[in-house]
Amino acid sequence: MPRYPIIHAKRDSDTSSFLRVERVDLEFSNGEHRVYERLKGSGLGAVIIVPMIDDETVLLVREYGVGVERYELGLPKGRLDRDETVEQGANRELKEEVGYGARSLKILHNLSLSPSYMTHMAHVVLAQDLYPESLPGDEPEPLEVVPWKLADLHTLVSRDDVTEGRSIAALFMAREFLAGRLQRT
Repeated sequence: MPRYPIIHAKRDSDTSSFLRVERVDLEFSNGEHRVYERLKGSGLGAVIIVPMIDDETVLLVREYGVGVERYELGLPKGRLDRDETVEQGANRELKEEVGYGARSLKILHNLSLSPSYMTHMAHVVLAQDLYPESLPGDEPEPLEVVPWKLADLHTLVSRDDVTEGRSIAALFMAREFLAGRLQRT
């Protein structure tokens, strides 16, 4: 297990490179008025990738999560770049974080983080027919790649280092899609 980064200080920030607070004035059908604040992403969206190295095995990454101040095991993910399709962004992130490209990419669904106060959405992409290819990424340290059998998903979600909801939801979506039980309506 890698050593945790050192936290030298914590402070509130008035600005962010990727989030801003937006006030939304609403009137509901019963005449009630409310002002909500929400975090509005400044990017073009994000992808979360379920990379299948074979029909039964997904590749996970161990990455430091500053929000929870520990290493988490989850799926590769990242923001979309300008002029990039969801599939192109997923394939780029896969190469940067896992060291594989995919010949087959299928968008399974979209996930919100917290629809009550965030606009952020992530596209869940199933990546299959993988081949070795790496691109330099923006991670501050190399990510550990951990293969995991989808049949053991119940064991994975009981681990203390697996808490990221998007990864858990995307893994279940992929398992159900691969079993022929997930249908988009």
